[in-house]
Amino acid sequence: MLKSDLIAQVAANAGGLNKSEVEKVLDSFRDVIQASVKKGDDISYPGLGKFSRVQRKARQARNPRTGEAIKVAASKAPKFTASATLRSVVNGKAVAPKLAKVQ
Repeated sequence: MLKSDLIAQVAANAGGLNKSEVEKVLDSFRDVIQASVKKGDDISYPGLGKFSRVQRKARQARNPRTGEAIKVAASKAPKFTASATLRSVVNGKAVAPKLAKVQ
């Protein structure tokens, strides 16, 4: 699903919001997630999951082509953990929400 498809689907489900308003909301949601996770804050959204930041340690890796050992520096990475609700919908144990038809 492309961003434009997501915007159209959310607008159809929201009823009363046009696509430009939905795009502003989704872009703001993305910006809040990015800024908060960068600071180290966790963001939990019930029914969807949790966005967080993890610290990766420095380590040794191997170049798969040459076999040469290389050093990989320590870094931070974003992490998403799906909620139990999302996992049960994906696994077919719960019913997925009904979506409005996109016009």
